[in-house]
Amino acid sequence: MTLNLELDEQQAKRLQEVARRLNVSVNDLAKAAINDLLAEVDSDFERAAARVLKKNAELYKRLA
Repeated sequence: MTLNLELDEQQAKRLQEVARRLNVSVNDLAKAAINDLLAEVDSDFERAAARVLKKNAELYKRLA
């Protein structure tokens, strides 16, 4: 999938600076940032789901 983003001048400069500092391409840095964001969302969901399942475990047993 190809994704085009419009960044303002300050955002683009900052992205280039960070990529240069980490010695990676701007494209690779952007992909890594997206991957981190998606992994965090999955992790948050999994924690919330586990908390709900644990909290309601007794109720689920009685309903089964």
